[in-house]
Amino acid sequence: MAEEMPAPSHGAAVFLELRRRLHSGLLIIRKDVAGSPADVQVTGADSSLCVRTPGSQLTVTLPAGVTLEQGSCVPTPAGESGAEELHFRLRINIRQSADEEPPATVMETLRVKETYCFHCQGCSTRLLEDRAFKRVLPLPHCNWSAIVDDWCCHPDPFANRKLLPRAEDCLVGDTFVLLARDASCGQTLTEEASPVGTEDGQDPKKPCRRLALISCASCSLVLGEAVAPGTLKLYITQVVVEPAVGDRKPEASLNRSRFLERTVAARLRELSNSLSTFHFSVQTPDGKAFLLLWLLNSDSVVAAVRERPVGDEASGGPAPRAGAALKLLYVVCSDSGFQQREIISTWEASAIGQPVVLPLEVCQELLRVISDSNAALPASMRSMRSYEMAYLRL
Repeated sequence: MAEEMPAPSHGAAVFLELRRRLHSGLLIIRKDVAGSPADVQVTGADSSLCVRTPGSQLTVTLPAGVTLEQGSCVPTPAGESGAEELHFRLRINIRQSADEEPPATVMETLRVKETYCFHCQGCSTRLLEDRAFKRVLPLPHCNWSAIVDDWCCHPDPFANRKLLPRAEDCLVGDTFVLLARDASCGQTLTEEASPVGTEDGQDPKKPCRRLALISCASCSLVLGEAVAPGTLKLYITQVVVEPAVGDRKPEASLNRSRFLERTVAARLRELSNSLSTFHFSVQTPDGKAFLLLWLLNSDSVVAAVRERPVGDEASGGPAPRAGAALKLLYVVCSDSGFQQREIISTWEASAIGQPVVLPLEVCQELLRVISDSNAALPASMRSMRSYEMAYLRL
């Protein structure tokens, strides 16, 4: 989507979604921008698309190698939204070399015998200096223990035992890394006990427990947990990991919500590909589901123009840029609607959502990002059956 999208209540004036695999696209224009299909002219150039309407002209920059198939943009029925929106279908051409690699996550960055620095994402402070690992090992996925009994003919040998790293290990989970703590951590990290699951305190099956939260000493951003006296659990949404090169800080850091959006989107894409799943349950560390995500596709290229274009090139600013994004449906687990509760119960009973564990504050931030995306969509795209729809940009 466009780089900044605080959403107006009436949604995008012009919205574009292209599908790489299908070589097709959807263009939606609000009727206060153009009254009828005859008022709209869509043309393409090398890696750009131009939308001309009475009184305005808008150019959208496309990824390299993506071009409009000239003359392919045709009106299509808008259904119940026909009174407010114009819908167009179009065809695109994609050069074989146009596939863009998604941004690397921490899991892809870490290698053995390389030296890394861990920075706080909030303030760029160096948290851990010059960490070199002899082993970088994946942990079992967080629901692995649920199927141990189906594979073992004897009691679970791992019951109540934690997998912890040695001094030069890095253990990689779905959304976190486990590292051994050293003396330097006392200068950059703080630790504070925090209650978790207090609302379930009356349930003997879910006793209240406390986490030892690890935070940045400079800006107090919660980074993870101390899962054992000598072990740190750092979430990938909270840290930036870079090769140790001199004293430089991370390159121009993204704002918090953009970093979170890109990091979560890239990780969902990785998990979907590796586990062949499209359903994710975003959970807090106490195992309580916060958000249910259903990944529809990962090959979308989207752009949105929030306000009505005025004059030439939409208020004289830079052309909006279309970028790769995940298209998903979601349900907020605190939603009290009958149909939403039914979806939540079905997911819980079937255990179809791959757990994605994040700190509570991060879950809340992610929900704000997704809600902003939903509010910026054209009205006809904001919901599907009992789910809401959003995009997470890569």
